[in-house]
Amino acid sequence: MTELNIIGAPAEAGAQGPKRSARHPGPLLSQGNTADARCDWTREEIAALFDMPFNDLMFEAQSIHRANHPRNEVQLSTLLSIKTGACPEDCGYCSQSTEADSGLKATKLMDVQAVLQAAAQAKDNGSGRFCMGAAWRNPKARDMPKLVAMVQGVRAMGMETCMTLGMLDEGQARQLADAGLDYYNHNIDTSPENYANVITTRTFEDRIETLENVRNAGINVCCGGIVGMGETRQDRIGFLHALATMPHPESVPINALVPVEGTVLGDMLKDTPLAKIDEVEFVRTVAVARIVMPQSMVRLSAGRESMSEACQALCFMAGANSIFTGDKLLTAANAGDDKDALLLGKLGLTPMMAQPHGHLEAAE
Repeated sequence: MTELNIIGAPAEAGAQGPKRSARHPGPLLSQGNTADARCDWTREEIAALFDMPFNDLMFEAQSIHRANHPRNEVQLSTLLSIKTGACPEDCGYCSQSTEADSGLKATKLMDVQAVLQAAAQAKDNGSGRFCMGAAWRNPKARDMPKLVAMVQGVRAMGMETCMTLGMLDEGQARQLADAGLDYYNHNIDTSPENYANVITTRTFEDRIETLENVRNAGINVCCGGIVGMGETRQDRIGFLHALATMPHPESVPINALVPVEGTVLGDMLKDTPLAKIDEVEFVRTVAVARIVMPQSMVRLSAGRESMSEACQALCFMAGANSIFTGDKLLTAANAGDDKDALLLGKLGLTPMMAQPHGHLEAAE
């Protein structure tokens, strides 16, 4: 068996499963230590985590979660589409692509005041983080003043701010950093090997370049991906390996594909067993993400609408500590505030207080 350094795993006499290696001894949870994050995970180590007996995997993930995060708190985030549709990218999962025949009506960039009104309502509903998404390949110079005003206005309400606008150059990233943007979302979507099967209009390396521009500007990184796109477990291993061997994103959204009719993947997977990822496999993915990125926020994103309460409860046990709440994500349906409140109450989980983050140290 591949020897592992399960950071934060408690020693247990006679325990079966992955072992901590002499090279990466790591602290023990039983000693009350908080783990330092590793960035040298191998694919073999991550594969061994996926192969662990389910109960052992859940125990390790929950133990590491408790060492690094408040144990029964969940961050509530709201996502608003501030510019919908007509995106020139050909992402196979996305109804906003011009390549999709989804019937989605394109809209222009929203007015600043309308966005701030939506943010205020989200705050009233308990959200501590407000995320703004625009369907662009990249924002234009003419868009930046409005985007800056949105960030400043939402942050003035005491909420964490996040944007996802496509690719950013260095100057755009610095403009958003100067406005006070807390997080920028730019997902890698899948493994490097599977990427071209999902998107052809930009490369995996393009994604990494934007992430570097964001981090160099001092903005916290939000980066994850989508499972249930017909990929193999090896692709899920490769996806988490890519995330865990870069500077760990401060926030890691894990999406379950919502197959939309008229999109490449929606039509390809329709009426097949691959149209919905197995719930146990999804929970395993969340648990492995928590173990290999112990200090990151792990967010349940798209796909919760079709998940059972039991599946979501297991995801929280596996270390997920953030959700998108509200009735709608960018274009897909979501569980809704009332339904989420009932579930969190049933599980004894409480909303995390908003804490706008300080920026990373910007590169010179």
